[in-house]
Amino acid sequence: MKTKTQYRCTACGHIAPRWLGKCPACEAWGTLVEELAERGQTKGGKVRAARAVEAVAQALTDVDTSEQPRTSTGHTELDRVLGGGMMPGSIVLVGGDPGMGKSTLMLQMCSSMAQRGGALYVTGEESLHQLRQRADRLAVSTQGISVAAETSIETIAALIERMQPAVAVVDSVQTVVTEMLESSAGTVAQVRECTARLTQVAKRTGIPIVIIGHVTKDGAIAGPKVLEHMVDTVLQFEGDGMYSYRVLRALKNRFGSTNELGVFDMTSAGMRDVSNPSEVLLSQRHGGQPGTAIVAVMEGTRPLLIEVQALVSPTGYSMPQRVSTGYDGRRLQMLLAILEKRGGVQVRQSDVFVNVAGGIAIQDPAVDLGVAAAVVSSVTDMAIGIADVFIGELGLTGEVRHVAYAEQRVSEALRLGMKRVYLPAAAVDGISGEARSALSPVDRIAPFLNEVFG
Repeated sequence: MKTKTQYRCTACGHIAPRWLGKCPACEAWGTLVEELAERGQTKGGKVRAARAVEAVAQALTDVDTSEQPRTSTGHTELDRVLGGGMMPGSIVLVGGDPGMGKSTLMLQMCSSMAQRGGALYVTGEESLHQLRQRADRLAVSTQGISVAAETSIETIAALIERMQPAVAVVDSVQTVVTEMLESSAGTVAQVRECTARLTQVAKRTGIPIVIIGHVTKDGAIAGPKVLEHMVDTVLQFEGDGMYSYRVLRALKNRFGSTNELGVFDMTSAGMRDVSNPSEVLLSQRHGGQPGTAIVAVMEGTRPLLIEVQALVSPTGYSMPQRVSTGYDGRRLQMLLAILEKRGGVQVRQSDVFVNVAGGIAIQDPAVDLGVAAAVVSSVTDMAIGIADVFIGELGLTGEVRHVAYAEQRVSEALRLGMKRVYLPAAAVDGISGEARSALSPVDRIAPFLNEVFG
């Protein structure tokens, strides 16, 4: 019996036998997507049916609890984000804007992991000649790496099961198709079915599989949202094309923390691990300039020192501009309201621009105090001390709130030669030793501004 497909509305679930522009049930446009309705009774289908009949459940108390050994990827930063290395049988989705270095990093990872049993790199976007040229340009060892220019998921699955490599990379999932669907590559149905097939192969063979995915203009991974639910780990490459630094975050990780962050430097020789990102991010800093401040943020278990820049100038528009890069725009609006209401700083008729140097986006609320200091520094045209660091979250009443991991932040600041650390008064008690002499406790925003700017 031939494989049949149907079209389901993603809004209401209505099923139609053919594609329609508008759903006849809920009248939503463009919501019908193709899916498998009935698989053909092939030989493989009969084998799967036999296995289903023979399947038995296992008592949870009899399940082996020994920890599965992880395999190093050859990159300490990638291992950090994965939770200590590649887990056997895991399926990892790597996304990011074009040119971020996804394929480059995966090829370098294959070069390292190929020494432990071979690696398979399947490309649907490049020819094998182009892939070899990139490997030669990166000067990576090609020993043990097998490559294939293939887009059929059935062929790819057969290759993985026959070769049994230490790791398999599929670049990219939007170019892979299954013969059971008539839709083109990259559609919702194709991406879902191909990912499901790769997941089955990974779980059955214990081979880790890495899938490279495209992203939409909004930065989200292209394809259905269920794609992120199907995989074990979702990694996202971030960075500004004008900078060489790339940040790798884990949006989902079943085998580790989602708070870890890896920093890479995109060079002509490929992706290079940045083991000390604070020192690198501050290497181009010019101290003694108004409108700059150093903040200590936490990315997972790693403290980072980052420079925050602010520029405040009289507006030439009826509505002043509020522009921020790397810092949440709504939070900037709230912070300016706190400065004006609780700190007596007039920015109502001024354009305010805030930038996080290095092209890194910061989500840590502990950066508030540093951003406030940079804004006031630009307003008063008074430079902040070159060895001063700011840690603290601002509340709407003007209080400086306690932040987590204060001791780690302070230790990182002192390690890099900073002399004074402004932090919430409530966090001082948790810091001991010689570090206490460098602390300047802050309770409210108004006394803090008077102390720093007079």
